[in-house]
Amino acid sequence: MKRPVFSILAKPVEADIGAQRRVIAAIKREIAAGVHAPGSRLPSTRALAAEWGLSRTTVTAAFEQLAAEGYLETRPGARARVAAGLVRPEPAPGNAPAPRPTELSAYGWRLASASPIPWTPQPFALDFRYGELAGSDFPTLAWRRALTHAVTRRPARLRYGDPRGLPELRAALQGYLWRARGMRCEADDILVVNGSQQGFDLCTRLLLDPGDRVVIEDPGYNLARQAFLTAGAELSPQPVDREGMQTAALPAARLAFVTPSHQLPLGSILSAPRRQGLLAWAARHGACIIEDDYDAEYRHGVGPVPPLRSLDQAGSVIYLGTVSKTLSPTLRLGYLVLPPALREVFARAKRMVDRHTPELEQAALAELIASGAYERHVRRVRRRNGERRAALLKTLRERLGERVTIAGTDAGLHVLAWINGLPQARESELMERAAAASLGLYGVSGLYDRPDDPERRAGLVIGYAALDEAQIAAGIARLDGLLLELGT
Repeated sequence: MKRPVFSILAKPVEADIGAQRRVIAAIKREIAAGVHAPGSRLPSTRALAAEWGLSRTTVTAAFEQLAAEGYLETRPGARARVAAGLVRPEPAPGNAPAPRPTELSAYGWRLASASPIPWTPQPFALDFRYGELAGSDFPTLAWRRALTHAVTRRPARLRYGDPRGLPELRAALQGYLWRARGMRCEADDILVVNGSQQGFDLCTRLLLDPGDRVVIEDPGYNLARQAFLTAGAELSPQPVDREGMQTAALPAARLAFVTPSHQLPLGSILSAPRRQGLLAWAARHGACIIEDDYDAEYRHGVGPVPPLRSLDQAGSVIYLGTVSKTLSPTLRLGYLVLPPALREVFARAKRMVDRHTPELEQAALAELIASGAYERHVRRVRRRNGERRAALLKTLRERLGERVTIAGTDAGLHVLAWINGLPQARESELMERAAAASLGLYGVSGLYDRPDDPERRAGLVIGYAALDEAQIAAGIARLDGLLLELGT
């Protein structure tokens, strides 16, 4: 019996396109294995089609694709040949050295050596992860209407847009920032970005050189810290207390990063004297300040705190806002409010990175804000999260009592629970036991410049915006049991 030239294909196929791909893959493997040497002729398309049980059209299309990729040479009236220039790879000897790894840039090595931050959450039954929202809170109908309106208004010509963002969205954000945050700015000051993380990335690219110093809060936002470290910056962590970051003795630096309206993770508000001191420091040293106003919409029982940028007279503050805590972190919509001197260079950098943020989502957000639906949604979700916060605080008091000290309850979507009597060294043990019980708990130690501190208590950053009251109660009950197991 004659052996099929391509035995892998000697079986039925489901569809022409699938068969064509298998023909292509099989011939490439045969050429690589040396079955067909460079310059040798292949069987005719008619013969192969009959042998494989395929249509001649399918085999011909496969040959044409292989010729287009440079594997075969074809000409009318003649059988296809394997391209003469193909070189069969030599097998590596047994003692051959391992392949040389790709050489990274200095930036790449800094990124590779950074502490990993998991980006895929574990599927805990009860999860107190901060930064997640309840899917039921998303304004589905209003967003659908806004998207539909944006799609039906599509222009006659589809083209790349303004890297700064849609003019209608920047105008809508200008009005919203005045109404919600008491902040005056021009629409041209606003740059729409793909979430706050792209805002950090643009700031590090444009404002920092390797070796420059950056003032940060300690403890503080970990992804901002890693962005600065990856840029090669030298970090100068400053302690945080009940009045926010201490600013009395700041060193000379190119940049400062702060969360003044609701410090992450301690929840304190930067006091007026320290705000003035920070702005004076920036003007004195010619430094920039990144103000991350990540969850300013959520104030519980107290009025909104004006942003640091509203006090800035020297053009030192870059304001960073986001809809990740009001609409959804999956939308990746954020914005920078820039000093006039930085508008043009940031727009150029944004264009270099990704041209512009997707315009359909921008148009939908602009429609949502202009119609008033966004602010109605913010009021509704603020009320709903206030109820979750109240349920969490009540449950913590009733179940844990004096075993915990709660901080940062006046604003935001998380609280900080210090575990009295449990040293910081046992914080990781608590989280491991919680994970085994399908409970997501997140320690505060990893947000400090010095994660290990024998004088510090264990602490938990407890997010509640993705949970209902029953889940909150069940999660704290499970935490109660774990603390009892640890003797606390």
